[in-house]
Amino acid sequence: MPDICADLVAAVGRRDGAAFDAAEAALPRAVRRADGAEMTRAVAVLRPAIEEFGVGSGGELARLAGGLLEVGADPGAVIGVLALHGAEALEAAVLLPPLWKGRGGVGRPDPQRLPEVLERCGPENRHVVEAWFAADEWVRALLVPLQRREVRAALPHRERLLAAAQAAAEVVEGASFLPGLLRVLDDETVVVLHRADGRAFEVTIGGIGDNFQLHTLLAHALIGGGLLPGTPPEPRWVAAATDGDPEPRGGIQGQFNLVDAFGEWIWNEGAPADIPLLGGRRVIVVDPPPYPRGWNAGRVYPLMAPLARVDRPLGAAEAAEWMGRIAPDAYAR
Repeated sequence: MPDICADLVAAVGRRDGAAFDAAEAALPRAVRRADGAEMTRAVAVLRPAIEEFGVGSGGELARLAGGLLEVGADPGAVIGVLALHGAEALEAAVLLPPLWKGRGGVGRPDPQRLPEVLERCGPENRHVVEAWFAADEWVRALLVPLQRREVRAALPHRERLLAAAQAAAEVVEGASFLPGLLRVLDDETVVVLHRADGRAFEVTIGGIGDNFQLHTLLAHALIGGGLLPGTPPEPRWVAAATDGDPEPRGGIQGQFNLVDAFGEWIWNEGAPADIPLLGGRRVIVVDPPPYPRGWNAGRVYPLMAPLARVDRPLGAAEAAEWMGRIAPDAYAR
């Protein structure tokens, strides 16, 4: 694999598309035979070239490096340059649509008409044009690898990449999915309170993309685990929230209403990172659902392994202390 990656680098350097395609076609078979150490050595071959070629020509190599991270390469060798140049690509790409329109361009700039786009936008904006056409490669380089916990843990430049992805969400394909991944909580201990009977639990969560998924996993852990009363979620709903078909037949039904420590509803459309802190902990109050609530998809990131583990029930005194600190449901009648 390192030799194939060296061929890819050489092909990009001399702009030889046919040689690049031939080397890329050889990668899948090599990946099937390789272990993690060999894939990590291959990524190390790509890294300096990605840095040297930069946002434009480096995009194809970045995508391939991201693919190797997806299947087990150590992220430490390359995730820094992917995050930094990925942010740079998105920051520059968002500048092209207004520039293109301001100079008389119509519609979206067409990659098949690169000379025309460069001429209209001017040589001083070449980096913006190159970033626009390469931005989707940088998004693809990050989107799947960031569904691995190890890659998220190793990620530098998170805040810059998050800001760039949010700004590019409407104009760069796939960029709208990056902010959710960049805000995923891993190994976060939350306090879950059952208002009706005052019971409380410490629960460790991780790899959860939105509160729809959180809702199902909490119901599975607490009701399905026999810790709270109620009807546990059906197995196909749990599978949809973990590693099965993300859109189960008939959809998914909610068992709770999730409320934060300040009495505000925790909307399923949000993410665990949106839940506010109380005393350094995110607090989730589980109340009965005020009305039937259902949704279609169990998870938004199909390759991300989620975690919702009940670590311990809190003792009566500790639970009562937490219960005394929370506000009532702001919308209760």
